[in-house]
Amino acid sequence: MKSIGKILLSIAIIAFSFNAYSEEHNAQDTVTNEGAEHHDSHETAEFNPGTFILDHIGDSHDWHILTYDGHHVSIPLPVIVYSEHTGLHFFMSYNFEHGHAEYEGLTLELEGDNKGKITEKTENGEVYLPIDISISKNVLSLLMSLSLMMWVFISVARKYKANPRTAPSGMQNVVEPFILFIRDDVAKAAIGEKKYGKFMPYLLTIFFFIWINNMLGIIPLFPGGANLTGNIAVTLVLAVFTFVLTTINGNKNYWKHIINAPGVPWWLKFPIPLMPVVEIMGVFTKPFVLMVRLFANITAGHIIIMGFMSLIFIFGNMSVAAGYGFSVVSVLFVIFMTVLELLVAFIQAYVFTLLSALYIGMAMEEHH
Repeated sequence: MKSIGKILLSIAIIAFSFNAYSEEHNAQDTVTNEGAEHHDSHETAEFNPGTFILDHIGDSHDWHILTYDGHHVSIPLPVIVYSEHTGLHFFMSYNFEHGHAEYEGLTLELEGDNKGKITEKTENGEVYLPIDISISKNVLSLLMSLSLMMWVFISVARKYKANPRTAPSGMQNVVEPFILFIRDDVAKAAIGEKKYGKFMPYLLTIFFFIWINNMLGIIPLFPGGANLTGNIAVTLVLAVFTFVLTTINGNKNYWKHIINAPGVPWWLKFPIPLMPVVEIMGVFTKPFVLMVRLFANITAGHIIIMGFMSLIFIFGNMSVAAGYGFSVVSVLFVIFMTVLELLVAFIQAYVFTLLSALYIGMAMEEHH
């Protein structure tokens, strides 16, 4: 009965969203032809699923909550911009009025190549991109997830330190199985019994960071809904951390195998260094694969879910009855994909951590 109630609640939310979306576009996307004698002729903009999906998975300068009756309800975020022409600007994003107005000579672009970016026009009329260090949606999500991790693990560490010989309780029971899992099945297995210890803080950090943000991305309401681990800049930084650790801790056998791999025919190494070139490329392709795998899997999950949501609006543009009717099917698919995403959220965190441990372990492997 509880599951049926959740499904009915989800259908009601979708229907509410469809009604709100329809009203907004009736109010805002109907354009009056300029210069006409009578204002009877209107042109209605059609629903664009591509824009709808990209706006959801992309970053923004405010945290959108919902739209109803043509009004946007969102959480304004700090805009911090430095311009070579006008200096430092600091204000809240609501001053942009959702991109329809300029503020302090700055414009939040809604279309074109600079869509979503803050621009400034010079005296010559050229479009200039100032340095934008604003607290965007993804930045705020990053700060919140890091604060949550620090609160959880600092409190758990203090509890272990205060009661080292007592059975775990509370939050300790939640995190301890995952810590032991990463230690025994990932770090020890990939790096070795003697050397895994100094890499445990890093492996635990990336595992919980990716997992927590994957889970927050599934939640549709604040503080969830940000596509942080589906941002390629974030996955790039995580992959660079693994690359740096692997490179710094690589021993002489690791580099020897790259430059002069044993067991390989000499004609693959001299006079044309084919194998060394392939091995050196492998040093860079490993973190590249880490970056792309996490980015692609998380982004794809969001796109599929939003694609099913878009079908409601597509059918709704045909007829209101079709929109409400297809919302039942769409919600069922969304629920199925959300449950699947819960599994994917853990698997992607585990795979990223496991591959990082394997790369570090291979770089430190001794000669047999």
